[in-house]
Amino acid sequence: MKRSIPKDTIAAGRRHTVGLKSDGTVTAVGDNKYGQCNVSGWLDIVAVAAGNVHMATNTGNAHTIGLKSDGTVAAVGWNKHDQCDVNDWLDIVAVAAGWRRTIGLKSDGSVVAVGRNTYGECDVGGWRDMVAVAAGDWHTVGLKSDGTVTSVGINRYGQCNVSDWRGIVAVAAGYLHTVGLKSDGTAVAVGQNKVGQCDVSGWRGIVAIAVGSSHTIGLKSDGTVAAVGWNEYGQCNVSDWCDIVAVAAGCAHTIGFKSDGTVIAVGDNEYGQCDVSGWRGIQLPGN
Repeated sequence: MKRSIPKDTIAAGRRHTVGLKSDGTVTAVGDNKYGQCNVSGWLDIVAVAAGNVHMATNTGNAHTIGLKSDGTVAAVGWNKHDQCDVNDWLDIVAVAAGWRRTIGLKSDGSVVAVGRNTYGECDVGGWRDMVAVAAGDWHTVGLKSDGTVTSVGINRYGQCNVSDWRGIVAVAAGYLHTVGLKSDGTAVAVGQNKVGQCDVSGWRGIVAIAVGSSHTIGLKSDGTVAAVGWNEYGQCNVSDWCDIVAVAAGCAHTIGFKSDGTVIAVGDNEYGQCDVSGWRGIQLPGN
């Protein structure tokens, strides 16, 4: 049986947050320096992705991707490396956005990529049988239908050492680390662990994961949320969250989507990227 492809309805970048509404339109808050929040004209969207960036003074530029119901893709925002050149993509079933690049998963299990490829992070042309993709800053991760994982790009901190993973049902990638969710509700992580962002071995009952630059978020089956890693901006202060049905992580902020349709956020709000309390009508996560 072919695994269904998850559709992300909330996404967080370095300085902005994106939400997919149940009517197929999209809303966004935060920094709009490069037009990454110019999504008001989008229609028939079924999933969203936001380019994430590590926290550094010379970065922050981002883009936003929307997957349309007909399998085509929309893009706005920073395009210095052609990461928004997705107009010719067809038959896409899932999208991921990293720093300076965009990844698309096709209905036949192959993968396409545009953007900067300095470290081979776009070398996905040979990938097959994929059911999910994730994009870190300089590495790209693919989940295969058999529950194994592959990765390309920079591996300076071992963030691509995923070849021995088994039983994986979801993947997420950060600045320098990679996280996998296992079918038994546990999680595994590789890569830089300088601030404890890979300390997920004790997690249980996890049903979804999200990764920021240097923090990792786990959504538990009871609607509560676990967090490890960098917490300078309070992006891991989620211990009091409840009734959560989806999570997203930006560079230094965390988004939670509640079962009542409201959205909450903690962390860096310098650009208003956490100003989601007024959001209503966000699409429930699903397939």
